[in-house]
Amino acid sequence: MSPQNEYWLSGSKDSEVRSYLHGKPDLHGLIMNAAGACIRAVAVDPAGKRIAIATDETTVKIVELKEVANVQVLSGHKKCVRKLTWHPSGTLLTASGADGMITAWDVSEREPKVEKFIDGIIPAVADTESSEFMHDCSAVWHPSGQHFFVPSRTHEIVAISRPNWDKSFSLLDPNATGATTALALSVNGVYLASACKEGILIWSTQTKHVLWRHAGSSDAFITQVAFSPSQNLLAWADTGGILTWWRDPIPAGSPDPVKATAAGGVQGPVKRKSTPTLWGEDPINGNGDDAPGTVNDYGDDWIIDDIGIRMEDEHGERRAVDGDAFVKEMVSITEAQPAFQPGSTPMDGKKRYLAYNMIGWIDVTDQDTHHIVNVGFHDLSARKSYHFSDPFKYDVGYLGERGVLLACPPEQDHPAQVLYKPYGTWSAQGDWTYILPLGQHVLGLAAGGERPVRSLRDQSSSGGDIQGHGNVVIATSAGDLTFLSGSGLERIVLGLEGEYVTMTAGEEYVVVIHRPGATTIDGSQGLMATLISFDDFEVLQAKPLPIPKGNVLKWIGITVEGAPAIYDSAGFVHIMINFRRPNRATWARLLDINTLERKQGKDESYWPVGLSQDTLTCVILKGRQEHPGFPRPLTQELPVRLPFRNKDPAESSIEEKLARERMHINLARDALGDALTSSELDKREIELDKSIIKLIQAACKADKAPRVLELTRRLHFTHSIAAASQLAGFYKLIGLQEKIDAIKRGRENGPSPAEEARERRRRLEQEDVYMERPRLLQNFDPPPKIERPGLTRSVGVVERSEFTSSNAPGLPFNARYAQIATRSASPDGKRKRDEVDDFASNASDADTKRRAVGEIDASIPSPKRDNPFARKSAGEAKKNPFARKPEHTKPIQKSESFFNKVEAVEADQSKQRATNRKGKDKEKDVSRQTTLFGLPSKPLAEKKGKPLQKGEEPKTGTGGIEASTSVPHISDVDMSEVPPPSAAATLVETQDVERVATDDTQPIEEEIPIEWEASPPPSPQ
Repeated sequence: MSPQNEYWLSGSKDSEVRSYLHGKPDLHGLIMNAAGACIRAVAVDPAGKRIAIATDETTVKIVELKEVANVQVLSGHKKCVRKLTWHPSGTLLTASGADGMITAWDVSEREPKVEKFIDGIIPAVADTESSEFMHDCSAVWHPSGQHFFVPSRTHEIVAISRPNWDKSFSLLDPNATGATTALALSVNGVYLASACKEGILIWSTQTKHVLWRHAGSSDAFITQVAFSPSQNLLAWADTGGILTWWRDPIPAGSPDPVKATAAGGVQGPVKRKSTPTLWGEDPINGNGDDAPGTVNDYGDDWIIDDIGIRMEDEHGERRAVDGDAFVKEMVSITEAQPAFQPGSTPMDGKKRYLAYNMIGWIDVTDQDTHHIVNVGFHDLSARKSYHFSDPFKYDVGYLGERGVLLACPPEQDHPAQVLYKPYGTWSAQGDWTYILPLGQHVLGLAAGGERPVRSLRDQSSSGGDIQGHGNVVIATSAGDLTFLSGSGLERIVLGLEGEYVTMTAGEEYVVVIHRPGATTIDGSQGLMATLISFDDFEVLQAKPLPIPKGNVLKWIGITVEGAPAIYDSAGFVHIMINFRRPNRATWARLLDINTLERKQGKDESYWPVGLSQDTLTCVILKGRQEHPGFPRPLTQELPVRLPFRNKDPAESSIEEKLARERMHINLARDALGDALTSSELDKREIELDKSIIKLIQAACKADKAPRVLELTRRLHFTHSIAAASQLAGFYKLIGLQEKIDAIKRGRENGPSPAEEARERRRRLEQEDVYMERPRLLQNFDPPPKIERPGLTRSVGVVERSEFTSSNAPGLPFNARYAQIATRSASPDGKRKRDEVDDFASNASDADTKRRAVGEIDASIPSPKRDNPFARKSAGEAKKNPFARKPEHTKPIQKSESFFNKVEAVEADQSKQRATNRKGKDKEKDVSRQTTLFGLPSKPLAEKKGKPLQKGEEPKTGTGGIEASTSVPHISDVDMSEVPPPSAAATLVETQDVERVATDDTQPIEEEIPIEWEASPPPSPQ
């Protein structure tokens, strides 16, 4: 039906269009007969002079009401037209076709022409008998004529603006499910009414939010809705044949739906009149009017009350509406992105995808009373595809490494529930169901777990794969995250900060995207990514998403290497690097879709499925298509290239590959644990060094020494550094070659890259130590020692030369002296003096004298300070500090040794002989002659004397030991001249000999008396 000023018109399946007068049931006239074609839509232009008629044919006819013979035919539609609407000016006619195409016709001239084809917005419905064909897909024009509203196939309400015919914004309510079946605008354009499965929703076209709701009928859906042109009334009709009206749908105190207001006027930027200049000159255009393009429909003194206070005009008249409330206008802010499931699509022709990733896909087919769920896999050798009937109509799904996760919404008394179906077939009771409290619904699902080590199609009687069924995470409308095991065991419920958006799961963790605060006025979504460990629910990372302002998140997933990755509407692909290092992750831009060669000059977009180191797996969408349809399209691979801006054809590709490979090697090394290296990583680093060598060669050729040194430091192996040195030598860069050799020596003598990485990881672990629980009352222990190599005490530099004591053997002074100055006893028990005695004493003196100034002997321990306040034992506490210390029995001391006495006698005899033998040759006494450094003098050569006579004994030294060349020569002593010793002296000498033997040799058990030989008779004079 369509109203006109004097009558209203209707079209029906009997192929006729009739007119009726207002208030009378009698037929007024017959407008047109379609010759057997069913009438699908009729629309009267704003002037009430023409009517547009659509039938089951592919043409649209425009008939003049006063002269029905004047007909214009609009041809060019591929299928029949479902709905027709007029522009407020009456110069444009928009036709919504069954092929999903909106055609804008320019009918301002005699010959109509197509102004714009708009594809990909409304759903395509070919079956005219289906219930979807009865849904309202009209392009409802705003009274301003600048844009129109239309229900989209993604269950959104989209605003298309002209003259560019672009999508300006969309309306979406997370609580509304299903398709929008009808639309209507109020007369002044302030409110928009939409019908869906839940009922009637009334939107504000300014704030783009739902203001009021009205429940609908569960047995039928609404096919048409309309505002009254004269009063506060809303009416609608449904498929059950019931006409319903809602009186006063707009509450008192809100802007009227009929009267014209500033909010319902022209949409777009409204500019105020220019402020008068200081001296009162006319505006720039010179005529006192507003500048061109300025809209001034509300007068010079209009102002929007955006803070809600009561404002008064100059005459004291308050600008109020009915009641005590007043008009409030809010500043337009960024629309918050609703929750979504990665890899899911809206319902399109009774089919949709619940999940689509690198493992497989989940699609459902709506059979009105139930759904058919199909689970398919890309690798059929590891998992088997299957399908089943779904009476609960699951609308959320996730395809994990260990099982399929599905959830259905709550409906009346039936609560929302989650179904988990593991892949393994070894247990008949593998499936389990988790039921939520009544009133809560599932916002998102994620299922993580380790990748299987074998095919999950094989049955096993031993309990299946011992790795288990993974982990399950459920995000609910109650603002929490519920963690369950793969067998259905509840583990923990975590509170989620802010609004949930989406999530995905890997082998060890789950990545949750949420909005801690609110969106900003400049277009930022304010999203945050939080990594939570499955083992201990520890927050590993919490990083904001690097989404440009004015864009939204399109996809989130896990790369083949196990790193989180995202894709936004601006075309940027980011990957989280260093995510295994607590609180040290960051987002690296991996790809810019807009710079791809294949996209240049093409109108296409990309729907990501998976990401690896070198390729982005996606579905390519043509035109304005936003989601893949059915039959399932093939996935394609796009090359991954870092968005570097270096355009050098010789080096840009190598630099890009080098940086990307280095990034993924670090990710692989972080996953190795303490090993930090493997044969596979070594091979990759060798290939990396080959690429660096190519860059070094190019830099040597261009004589870029700093670049060569920088690249050399990035080499991983010493033989690669040697190759770089050879390149520098080949190009005659001798100075550069020496520096490269120095880098090589530093690498060989210093720690290896693996050791440096291990030390760096150790320092990071020290920074992230666990916080211990404090002890009772107070902890009096001293603070732990903190190792700070950069703050160690400075040590003076000691010069080493041949004149310092550092060249001596590394032994303490006392030990060296003990080794050098040891004395031994003869086999007869008689003592003899070593030839090194004097050398040891002199060497020790020289060692002391030659020590450098300020040099400290390392063998001398530092004095130990006693703590005067230390607790003493009971025995020490009872001692008298003033008591006299007992004197132990001292050994008998002597003043002189036996050898000293003998030497004194020999010296006296030598003097006497010198007096008696004046003028004669005599021997020199060199018994105690030493050199300057305390060394013994050179022994005298033996005199060639007469051979020994028969019965004559060889001459011996004192003590009965033969004189040798190593012992100083002692002349014969005439013992007859020596006075006989007294008994006391004999006792002292005996005790002295015993003491010397005890000190220089091992202690003896028994005292053995020394037997002295008789002195030889004096020689005749």
